[in-house]
Amino acid sequence: MASLPVEVVYGLYFGVLTGLVPAAVAWLLGFGFRYVTGVTVPGLAVVVLSVAIAGASGGLMALADPTITQSESQVRLTVALLVVLMGALYAHNRGDAFANDIPRKMSLRKLTERSLSTDVVELVGGRGQVSVSVTGEVGDIEGYPPVPLDIRTSIRNGEWTFPADIPLVELESRYADRLQNEFDLAAVEVRLDERARATVSAAAPVGGLSKRLPTGKRAVSVTALVPTGLARGDEVVVVTDGGTVSASVAGVESVVETPSDADEDEDDADAPKAAPRAPTAVGGEGRVTLAVDRGKVESLLGSDAERFIVTSRGVRREFELVSLLRRAGKRFSRLSVGAEGPLDGVTLGKAGVRDAYGVAVLAVRHGGNWTIAPRGDQEVSAGDTLYAVGSRSDLTAFEGAVA
Repeated sequence: MASLPVEVVYGLYFGVLTGLVPAAVAWLLGFGFRYVTGVTVPGLAVVVLSVAIAGASGGLMALADPTITQSESQVRLTVALLVVLMGALYAHNRGDAFANDIPRKMSLRKLTERSLSTDVVELVGGRGQVSVSVTGEVGDIEGYPPVPLDIRTSIRNGEWTFPADIPLVELESRYADRLQNEFDLAAVEVRLDERARATVSAAAPVGGLSKRLPTGKRAVSVTALVPTGLARGDEVVVVTDGGTVSASVAGVESVVETPSDADEDEDDADAPKAAPRAPTAVGGEGRVTLAVDRGKVESLLGSDAERFIVTSRGVRREFELVSLLRRAGKRFSRLSVGAEGPLDGVTLGKAGVRDAYGVAVLAVRHGGNWTIAPRGDQEVSAGDTLYAVGSRSDLTAFEGAVA
């Protein structure tokens, strides 16, 4: 047996050789776990893993040099084990501290998140905006009839402007909704690149009457004195010699031609077309197609329409709600959740938005989907969009904290 100092030196040497791999693994484990989850790995787990790795490494070294494990007092092995444990714990601590010092967390969603290039953003009135244009030909969606050539050309040559401060996935959704509403398309699929160039696939407009009828309704045409301005979707009451029938307008025979379809096109062929409007009756004697309940079809067909009354829908309730909130001193605000903020990676209930900031969250866009009137278990993360209501000062404070 060698002297004690020599055994200690052997132990230090053996511990350094066998402790390099466990220390590296401990550093990576501490850094990765803290960086991704924000939780520190327990030291006991690091010790067990390090001893296991060191045992495997030491066993391989012992196979190459059997004298390593032939010490009678086993001093060198004890010293080596202590060196391995201290090295692994120190490496784990430094990895955890390094991950904690990095200001931003990384997640799979952030790695795959796409954003617009700054070269395509224009400043107008102090706000950034981006113009979306179509690249290539407008494709068809499988299972739908092809889009007419005139609509393809209008989409291909058109240009639409949107705010530049919204995520690219939301910009795609807004652009698809815009195309679907303006051209009355049955479906639209959009893919944008970082330079706001869109690849569009669309389905032809659904023009059949049966596609517009609600479930359980039937279409019936009647001749009556039609009020001027009657349009598809209006609620009406038909007074017949057998009683009254409530229905909704599915179509009108005579319509007012919109300016975008007549004079404006002749004056300026290159001018952009206005959004199509619902067909509107010119008034007078005419035929109207009504959507009525199945059980009232026979009574309406077997009677003559005497009067045709349009039912008032009254006040738009959503506008009435906004007006009442404004009278109470409340305002609405659209917010984007910032990284490392109080709402990043937590639920609304855990953040205590109402108690902490005095505002109420009306809607959340998370993962590309909107949730209206979210509950307390609604998850929120960086890049999500919120609509909140509250006083002006509360909204300002909330926006500053969230961003």
